Amino acid sequence: MKKLAFLSVFLFLLSCATNPFTGKKTLAFVSNDQLFPTAFAQYDQFLTENKVETGTTRANMIQRVGERIAVAAERWLDANGQQGYLKDYKWEYNLVDDPAVNAWCMPGGKIVFYTGILDVAQNETAIAAIMGHEVAHALANHGQQRMSAGYIQQGLAVGGNILIKDDKSRQAFNQYYGVGSNVLGMLPFSRAHENESDKIGIYLMAIAGYNPDEAAELWKRMGAKSSGKAPPEFLSTHPASATRVENLQAEAARAKAEAKKYGVTSFRPLGTY
Repeated sequence: MKKLAFLSVFLFLLSCATNPFTGKKTLAFVSNDQLFPTAFAQYDQFLTENKVETGTTRANMIQRVGERIAVAAERWLDANGQQGYLKDYKWEYNLVDDPAVNAWCMPGGKIVFYTGILDVAQNETAIAAIMGHEVAHALANHGQQRMSAGYIQQGLAVGGNILIKDDKSRQAFNQYYGVGSNVLGMLPFSRAHENESDKIGIYLMAIAGYNPDEAAELWKRMGAKSSGKAPPEFLSTHPASATRVENLQAEAARAKAEAKKYGVTSFRPLGTY
C-alpha cells in the first residue's frame, strides 16, 4: 500500500496543469491536442443520431446565449493574462429534441441542451446560468481531469493486484477498493467539478449581462423537479440542489462585483422564449 501511495503521488506531480480560473493544479494525463479531436468527432456523431432543432426561437436563443457566454469567457481570460487560451476551442451550441432534463458540454466547447430542460429553466437568464455552467466545464478542462483520474483509479487497481500476492487479500482489496475509490475518490471529485463550474458559470453569466441571482432560483426549480428521486449527496456525482442553491446565493454578490469590472452595471430582463 505504501508503494501504491508513492506511485499515486508521483503520477499526480508528473501530470499537473494549472487551471487559470482557480489557480489550482489539476490532473492532465491526456493533452487537449489528443482529447479535442476525439470529442469533436463524437459530438458530430451524436448530432447525426439525434433530432437537432434548428431555426426555431428557442434554438436561436440557445445559440445567442452560448455566444454571449463564450465572449464573456474570452474577456475574462484576456483580462487575466490568458490571451490565446481558447485558440483550440470550437464552440458549438445545439438544442436536441429529448425530454431529458439535461445539458452537457464536451471537451473543447461542444454543447448540447435537451428540450426537456427548457420547461425547468423557464427563461433566458436561467438558460445563461446553465450555459455558463457547461462552458465552465470546458474551460476548466474537467473532461481531461475526469479521464486522468480514471486512469489513476484503474492504474492503482492493477498495481494492487500485482503487489498483493495472497489471493484472499487480493480479493478483499478488489472488493473494498472498488467501492472506496468511488465513494471516497471519484464521486467527491465529480461533485467538486460541479461546484467549481457553478462558481465559474455564475461569473460568466454576470459578465455576459445576465442576472446571477437567477442561478439559485433555477436550482430551486431543479430541486423541486427531482424531489425524492435524487440519491444521497455522498453517493451522487452532483451536489444536492439545496447545496447548490446555498452556494450560488452566496456567490451572486461577488459575481455582480466581478461584472462591474467589465462595465456591466445592470442586467438583461429574465427573457422569454
